[in-house]
Amino acid sequence: MSDPTATAGIDSRLEGHRVELTGYCYRMLGSAFEAEDAVQDTMVRAWRNFDKFEGRSSLRSWLYRIATNVCLDMLNAGNKRARPVDLTGPTPLAQAALTPRPENTWLEPMPDGRVLPSTADPAEAAVAKESVRLAFMAALQHLPPKQRAVLILREVLAWRASEVAELLETTVASVNSALQRARATLAETAGRAPDTADPLDEEQRKLLDRYVAAFEGYDMTALTALLHEDAVMTMPPFDLWLRGHDDITGFMLSMGASCANSRLVATRANGAPAFAHYKPDPDGPGHVPWAVQVLDVSDGAITGLHCFLDTPRWFPLFGLPDRLDA
Repeated sequence: MSDPTATAGIDSRLEGHRVELTGYCYRMLGSAFEAEDAVQDTMVRAWRNFDKFEGRSSLRSWLYRIATNVCLDMLNAGNKRARPVDLTGPTPLAQAALTPRPENTWLEPMPDGRVLPSTADPAEAAVAKESVRLAFMAALQHLPPKQRAVLILREVLAWRASEVAELLETTVASVNSALQRARATLAETAGRAPDTADPLDEEQRKLLDRYVAAFEGYDMTALTALLHEDAVMTMPPFDLWLRGHDDITGFMLSMGASCANSRLVATRANGAPAFAHYKPDPDGPGHVPWAVQVLDVSDGAITGLHCFLDTPRWFPLFGLPDRLDA
């Protein structure tokens, strides 16, 4: 493969599939960084073996076969990622303590642009977004790896059962059986899907504008009015999570008081509204990274506020500045 033109052509054909493959590996693995590693591994294997790709299947399905094998190998280590709400019950504010768990415990956020290919079909776009929501991603973690692959390929990517059977080197009957079991597990664990429209409708835009004003003004009365009474707040890598607007605002006025006078910058993560949260710099003017917030919105209220605090990992991934000047 020494011809530079041929090499560039292969590179470009492989790169054309990077975003959708990253979305697939992210749904399989629950980790932004592991997904990117898996896709890189897939691209390297495909490039090295391109001479053996005989076009018996499409390039796309060949790449998915390689990516599936890479993910299944990674999942054999048995790691299952979770949200704080999957691991413990809510903590009453009076007993709140910040106990971190290792990084590989947690389901990780992902910028929309890295996993959602652009599509002109609104129905297809809606399915893709729903399938990277944090709640759906957490439900996927309850499935054995092969069931997970079957469910994503069939339900999210709309592959035919025969195509999935060929990819997994199994029978159509076993694909259908795996899909049935996966659907049953998901029905028990997925919970209610948020109802964020795309693009955001007028009401949702207003809700988010009011949220930014309340948070930046640290106005807990205004914030309470926007939070569902059973809203949850999570803060990975800490396993603490809070339920109810009283405990959430109480936490923000006590342990979280240093977040007063913060600034929020809009971004998109997991098919949902998200913000980069910058806290006042304790060493001088300006603001420094504190969290990526991913919001769940249902029935005109915020039902989930998920704050991912490991900013040295998240802010570069989201392409966010490492400080805001005063």
